[in-house]
Amino acid sequence: LGALQDAFGAGFDVVLAIDWQGARQVREKVPECISVFILPPSRRALEQRLRDRRTDSDEVIARRLRDAVGDMGHYGEFDCVVVNDDFETAVGDLRRIVAAAHDGPRSRTPQSR
Repeated sequence: LGALQDAFGAGFDVVLAIDWQGARQVREKVPECISVFILPPSRRALEQRLRDRRTDSDEVIARRLRDAVGDMGHYGEFDCVVVNDDFETAVGDLRRIVAAAHDGPRSRTPQSR
C-alpha cells in the first residue's frame, strides 16, 4: 500500500489487476481511487475464452465459471464498469476513464457498455 500511495503522490496513474476483495481493501485505504470492474460480454463468452486457452481441465474451467458468477455480482461496488467484448474498445474505455479522472475528483460519470 505504501508503494501505491508513493506512486499516487508522485503523480503516476496506477492500474491494479485485482479481485473484488482486493479492490474493496484498496478503496477503504485509498478512497480517492477509481475502481473499474471488467466484465466479460457473457458467461458463454467467458467459458469459450477459458477453453480456447487450453490451459485448464474441464473441472478447473467449471470451478472458475462458478467462481466468476459470484465475483461478477460485485460489479455494483465499483465506480465504473467496462464490458470486454472487444479488446480495443475495452482499452479505449479504460483510457477514457483514466482521462476523466484527471478532470477532477469524482467529476466523471461511470462508464458502462
